Amino acid sequence: MSTIDQQFIEYIVKSLVGHPDDVVVERLIDEKGVLLTLTVNPEDLGRVIGKRGVTAQSLRTLLRALGTKNDARYNLKIANNDEDRERYESSRPAKSDSSEGSPEQVAPEAEVPEENSTDEAVDNSSDYSKKTREELAELDDLDI
Repeated sequence: MSTIDQQFIEYIVKSLVGHPDDVVVERLIDEKGVLLTLTVNPEDLGRVIGKRGVTAQSLRTLLRALGTKNDARYNLKIANNDEDRERYESSRPAKSDSSEGSPEQVAPEAEVPEENSTDEAVDNSSDYSKKTREELAELDDLDI
């Protein structure tokens, strides 16, 4: 039987992740307060943490608000389940070694410039870049 705090975190996280059935929230009470340990599918770990931990911090802020209402101190631990990731990836079908026709092909090295200088010629293949260059050239011609 899960408590209101576990249900609260489960509801939010399940709406964020791609594998909602893999979301597990465990609850442990100790002298520091209530510790909620969140475990998700290894593929969803990045979504739960967010860029620079913003999503995880938001979850902790919401828990703090819930703790204010319930007179409790909550801590959220997001479990790093690397061993689960290895098990998950080993159960997936292996990718084929041939890269013909795959969308993951890497561009040939000849297309990549060796130096990143502003004086070098840039690929002018797109109409957008041509138009932008023309507009910049017109701005350079103005006497201000």
